[in-house]
Amino acid sequence: MNPILPLALTMGEPAGIGGEIALLAWQRRTAGNLPPFFLIDDPARLRDLAARLGWQVPIHTIETPAEALPTFGKALPVLSEPLAAPVIPGRPDAENASAVLRSIDRAVMFAKLGAVAGIVTNPIAKDVLYRAGFRHPGHTEYLAHLTGAAQPAMMLAVEGLRVVLATIHLSLRDAVGALSVDAIVQAGKAAHEGLQRDFGIARPRLVVAALNPHGGEQGALGREEIDIVQPAVAALKLHGINATGPFPADTLFHHAARQGYDAAVCLYHDQALVPLKTIDFEGGVNVTLGLPIVRTSPDHGTAFGIAGRGTASPASLMAALRMATEISERRSHARNA
Repeated sequence: MNPILPLALTMGEPAGIGGEIALLAWQRRTAGNLPPFFLIDDPARLRDLAARLGWQVPIHTIETPAEALPTFGKALPVLSEPLAAPVIPGRPDAENASAVLRSIDRAVMFAKLGAVAGIVTNPIAKDVLYRAGFRHPGHTEYLAHLTGAAQPAMMLAVEGLRVVLATIHLSLRDAVGALSVDAIVQAGKAAHEGLQRDFGIARPRLVVAALNPHGGEQGALGREEIDIVQPAVAALKLHGINATGPFPADTLFHHAARQGYDAAVCLYHDQALVPLKTIDFEGGVNVTLGLPIVRTSPDHGTAFGIAGRGTASPASLMAALRMATEISERRSHARNA
């Protein structure tokens, strides 16, 4: 059995709510049954944030991940990543983009070295990173680049529903254009393998959503189901995967329907996230499948509109921390079996 390891929590966009939900998560560590974690962040900005919000959160600077374990019970461990510019809540500054990316880079490095159980990433502001020269569509693609993963997939999970995306950070027009048999098959394979490895489901049941209303009405409302989705489902079955579909998305997510599958493969971003966030807006977790490291994230953005007020809910971050530990433990048990 591997020794207990902490989780690495990244800074995220410092002008967003990442810092305050991390502070709140540490405050609720016992009631929330949270695993030990440390932040890769600027200790000075966290102390200032806690002071301005009137929260009693002691910040302890650490030099290595191992120091987080004896520290976590009495202070929030922070591995220092200094920011270049002062932080104003709700007003991101591209001068801090390098620190945001270094926080992610260092977390991934620790995970690849086996120094942490996994990484949990606070939300980033991609447009701010783009202005600083970032060239990846989002977190998922950047983590794939850092780890050498060929076919990562985004899974969102709440109690009672898991969804996996065949296309991710694309406009709706571009997502439809990007749909292909291969994209759906890759998402389905990643879902199948991820459910087995990370969620302990021996024989996962997958459903694949249709793109068009009423599943295309046999081509009258679009041929994507006939030309793309049906062949993808057939290909998944040839791989030995229990996949069915396509099913109209408007009847796929009600309570009774959800009892019939372990994950739904969805064809574009909002098709997956609207039902998930309707079921549990605050508790969703983003899991990246197909990485050699464990990565989860809160299922929300930077929330600039409420940043710095102390009103943001840490529920999704806390769920992401717990899920990262559960996945890490399953992988550890499988390696040691």
